[in-house]
Amino acid sequence: MITMNNERVVTSYVLSAVWFFGLAGLHRLYNGKIGTGLLWLFTFGVFGLGQFVDLFLIPNMVDEYQLKLMAKNGLGPNGLPLSQPTITATHAPLPAESFTIKLLKAAQARGGQLSMTQAVMATGASFAEVEAAMQEMLRSGYASITNDPETGVVLYHFHEL
Repeated sequence: MITMNNERVVTSYVLSAVWFFGLAGLHRLYNGKIGTGLLWLFTFGVFGLGQFVDLFLIPNMVDEYQLKLMAKNGLGPNGLPLSQPTITATHAPLPAESFTIKLLKAAQARGGQLSMTQAVMATGASFAEVEAAMQEMLRSGYASITNDPETGVVLYHFHEL
């Protein structure tokens, strides 16, 4: 999450710098502050004063927006779901090398990150089966989604590994 915040802070500062070209408030619009973003846009950053003050407020503005997005998606500040379903043991015990264990071992061997293709290769399951399992781990808070910075491939990151 910190990486996304850092990227968002940098983007916000770049959008704030566009003020020198006559477009103030873009950083506010980018961080979900539509009303004040429009005010900044039409008043040239509240005559430059508001734009200057925002240089110190941007990191908090970004954090507030990220928390709002996470809450909208049912996640708490730590990235874990706000409410987790209660699981009861109503099924037979799993075999020693269950599908989930295979996925987790494959992720552990790759530094806690696993792409869909890597998961399919490690388990021998179909893409649909792997995706369903990964989405369940994502919903349960055991994994999060990131992108490889070089290739853009979707990676499931397991924080505990």
